[in-house]
Amino acid sequence: MSVPTDTGTTLRDRVRDDPRPALVWIAGAAFLLALEAGAAFHFAATLLADAVAALPVTAGPGFAGTLSEHAAGIPTLLSRDVVPNGGYWNGSGYVGTFLGLSPVMSWLLRVALVYLYSFALLGWAWVGYVWFRRHYRVADWTPRDDVVNRLRGHKWGIFGLVVVFMFVVLAAFAPALGPSTVQQNLQNPYDHTIQYWNAETDSVEEVNVGVANSNARSVGTDNNVGVWSYDDYGRFHPFGTLPSGKDLFTFLAAGARISLVIGVLSVGLSALFATTFALLSAYYKDKVDLSLVLVSDSVSALPQLLLLIMLTVVLADTWIGNLYSGAFVLALIFAGTTWPYMWRSLRGPALQVSEAEWVDAAKSFGQTPGRIMRKHMFPYIVGYLLIYGSMTLGGAIISIAGLSFLGLGVNPPTPEWGRAVNAGQAYVGGPSWHISLIPGVLITLVVTGFNALGDGIRDAIDPESDSATDGAAGRGGGA
Repeated sequence: MSVPTDTGTTLRDRVRDDPRPALVWIAGAAFLLALEAGAAFHFAATLLADAVAALPVTAGPGFAGTLSEHAAGIPTLLSRDVVPNGGYWNGSGYVGTFLGLSPVMSWLLRVALVYLYSFALLGWAWVGYVWFRRHYRVADWTPRDDVVNRLRGHKWGIFGLVVVFMFVVLAAFAPALGPSTVQQNLQNPYDHTIQYWNAETDSVEEVNVGVANSNARSVGTDNNVGVWSYDDYGRFHPFGTLPSGKDLFTFLAAGARISLVIGVLSVGLSALFATTFALLSAYYKDKVDLSLVLVSDSVSALPQLLLLIMLTVVLADTWIGNLYSGAFVLALIFAGTTWPYMWRSLRGPALQVSEAEWVDAAKSFGQTPGRIMRKHMFPYIVGYLLIYGSMTLGGAIISIAGLSFLGLGVNPPTPEWGRAVNAGQAYVGGPSWHISLIPGVLITLVVTGFNALGDGIRDAIDPESDSATDGAAGRGGGA
């Protein structure tokens, strides 16, 4: 179908005139989302239950805890129960694994299905954008088309997009991607048991998970469960085990979720502060701008690391310090100390837009300052917000890992990548090198991915930028 030419109609009218593409896309999106709706509901219910449990006055889990328990029972296509990998060898074959496959093959199949589903979801979102351009957008061309095309051809930016997407999927599907569960392997191992094949007695026996972990520790030459190996109880460990014997991949997957929640919340709050202050300073200028400059300089002068250490220690035993294992406090501190840097990045573009003719025209027509800032100024700084937000998110993740490495930040025993690096630093030169090296490489890769994505967005929005004009983007070196 050709692009509609009646610029006076609304999007709702255009969809009503040609509903088939919209209905097909909505049906496909609903089907894909329904496959994992239970997992999303469980994650939201868990956050609510943690928040309620951290309140200073509470009468047990109550409604939030009950809601979380019911959410855990909602079946999903990619859940551990559908594709289990925690079975055991009974002497003639595997029991409890998917179709009797080995634990490693069952785990690999589940991981492949998770990422296949995620890429299908991403691809369907792209199909929706293409169909919108083809069927419902009035204009044949907009500047956004050139931005998207430049980003698609930016190798360094695409690399960052893939890395960020893989990291987000790891965090979102952490309970399904781990070879074991957080509850069983990390938080309450002594409350669970597993069955395994005892070759000495030629029989299936049962052992407590905590005991099994203590016998599967990676502590150097004498005792080590390395990368891509089984322990003595038939449990598969893609990244080996920690010095405590807990599975490292499960630890890192759960830690990715913590890092992403803190990073997104802190960057979101920081972006909200920075955008609001940038628009106010650009619109009113003079005393308002000067006041915000003084406030931002004062906040920037604060020693962020010392402030983080002080506040995390002071608030550790308070109800707000227990929200999501201390993640909420970290997000607030990061947002409160990093918004000046993002504000300074947005202030210049906002000042340029405030001098545009359409802003003066809107003022002359009597539009309110709020509407002018929201409708006529904000859309022109969104691109810069995406750039600096992406780069700030990478910085937040590495800062969180650094605090956890020092034993601060997220409350133990909640998994966090920096804590794994700290746990394995004594074994870097031995057979248990994987404990520190793997999370360290992942931290570097993820932060590089966020920075690369920010570079790609910047070069796509501003093709005259330095990294876009010197050929770096084409070589995949836009950093």
